[in-house]
Amino acid sequence: MKECLIDRYNITITGNQDGQVVLFAHGFGCDQGMWRYMAPSFEADHKVVRFDYIGHGHANLNAYNRERYASLHGYAQDVLDICQALDLQDVILVGHSVSSMIGALACIREPDRFVRLIMVGPSPRYINDGDYYGGFEQEDIEGLLTMMDGNFFSWATSMAPAIMGNADRPQLGLELRESFCRTDLDVAQQFARVTFYSDNRADLPKLKTPSLVIQSTDDIIAPIAVGEYVAQQTPNSRLCIITATGHCPHLSAPVETTDAIRQYLASVN
Repeated sequence: MKECLIDRYNITITGNQDGQVVLFAHGFGCDQGMWRYMAPSFEADHKVVRFDYIGHGHANLNAYNRERYASLHGYAQDVLDICQALDLQDVILVGHSVSSMIGALACIREPDRFVRLIMVGPSPRYINDGDYYGGFEQEDIEGLLTMMDGNFFSWATSMAPAIMGNADRPQLGLELRESFCRTDLDVAQQFARVTFYSDNRADLPKLKTPSLVIQSTDDIIAPIAVGEYVAQQTPNSRLCIITATGHCPHLSAPVETTDAIRQYLASVN
């Protein structure tokens, strides 16, 4: 079972094998390589675990199941399956973007397994709803998904630089575009719908695992108001606004993102 799961999710384990576990979970259209600038900073004193969701990176595409992944709960079960197979306890779970909510669902399901949840650029709902500001109108999301269905490469080419920000470093946007394009198309299309139509606002008060929200100053996917909402609605949560811009500070500002996590962990231990 353990060997099967390692192959299925392309699990990588590095660092101090006797240290506390840090489990990194990537966002939509990405893979575990996106953590390459941050993971080494934790390896001296932590056991670092990374993986790819099915359809991303080098995970086993044959394991994809449309019914399982029709909601974020299927991805949360991936996280739990990995933890169970590797017998990971007292886990610090670091999730980027949609993996923040996936991580929250996993922590709610098995609260005794996780000691901290770090959410990088989280959003419980991307679509505006009454007084709630998610950053997008319904028609914005429908337009993005229609563009994705019609010409995925064109969608990736236009969206990746905007999501990444940091226009002065175009290589970052190019990397994100290439990552989007490596993702299996059918997986990407379903995952995008599941992500952008998700609504996890009601789950935030259920999260008992202490958490940190890391928020960039200029993020078109998860604006500051969304990060503030997540921290306010989640028990025992802190908000840390870093000077980074864009939705992927683990790539564009890995030192600042790592420092925010380390300072948080030091303050609660």
